[in-house]
Amino acid sequence: MSNQELRRHYIIRQSLEGHLTVNEAAERLDLSPRRIKQLRKEYREKGAVAVIHGNANRPSPKKLDPKTKERILSLRNDERLAKSNFAHFTEILNDRYAIDVSYSTVYRTLTAAGHKSPKKRRKKRKLHPVRPRKPALGMMLQADGSPHTWIGETEKQSLHGFIDDATGAITGLYLCKNECLLGYLEVLRQTLTNYGIPESLYPDRYSVFFVNPKKNTELTIQEQLEGVDKKLTQFGKIVERLGH
Repeated sequence: MSNQELRRHYIIRQSLEGHLTVNEAAERLDLSPRRIKQLRKEYREKGAVAVIHGNANRPSPKKLDPKTKERILSLRNDERLAKSNFAHFTEILNDRYAIDVSYSTVYRTLTAAGHKSPKKRRKKRKLHPVRPRKPALGMMLQADGSPHTWIGETEKQSLHGFIDDATGAITGLYLCKNECLLGYLEVLRQTLTNYGIPESLYPDRYSVFFVNPKKNTELTIQEQLEGVDKKLTQFGKIVERLGH
């Protein structure tokens, strides 16, 4: 027996002889009182052998058979199989070669032999560069509409707004049922009244601001005679006139 087993034998015997309580024995062996009671019972029935670990002198069930280990390593050296990760390789061993081993066994065997599991390399996405903010108020306003169930409403309403790019100040807000021309015109009116004409406007791809690309070049004869070279929405025409 090992020193640990000798100590366990001594303490269990002391407990049986009344020199130690169950709790005292449990504390000294760092076991639960329930486990101490089990050992006391086994000691009475089997003697000192009861304190020897149940797996003593037995081969570990986790220990891999040398022939199986050699077979696994041999297959791993196959160029075609070496490209698979450990999880996939385990499936191949189980299904194709009838080698019934767990992933943990394969992992221990291969890592001990210096093998590494190939990792899927994801292509790094090119992040859109962060545009620096404009240096001064009014140089650029961002426009957007946010549909949401605002202020406890049961139906969604769209909140139209302009926000200054440099300062983050909100220059106008308007709430109505749908994102529309009327909403943005009201926000524009508030902005012009309180802040003046902005230098530029940065909206999303909403149709209020941008013409359908398929119709972008469809100019009427009247527009061509007036020298118009691009198609504008109604909102676009209003904003363009502000600069005249």
